[in-house]
Amino acid sequence: MDQNIIYVIILCTVLFFLFYYFMLRPQRRQQKEHQDLVDQLKSGDRVVTSGGIYGEVDSMDQESVVLRIESGGTIRVAKTNIASRVQRVG
Repeated sequence: MDQNIIYVIILCTVLFFLFYYFMLRPQRRQQKEHQDLVDQLKSGDRVVTSGGIYGEVDSMDQESVVLRIESGGTIRVAKTNIASRVQRVG
């Protein structure tokens, strides 16, 4: 009976490490990359929001970014909604 308990403990430990390696580790890496992107934003950067809105960073504060959009207007979005930086063409 004691051997079965040891096998169950070993199996649970192995499953935990597999879960960590394939699920948690990549998620943390992705969060760090997104945080680095947000930290490096500066005025003039072209970005895409998670909602698909393209714009140019006009100004920023602690929690939000003001984007100048193509129509000439501006919108304020949360920094967490910035999905990626867009490369300038031309």
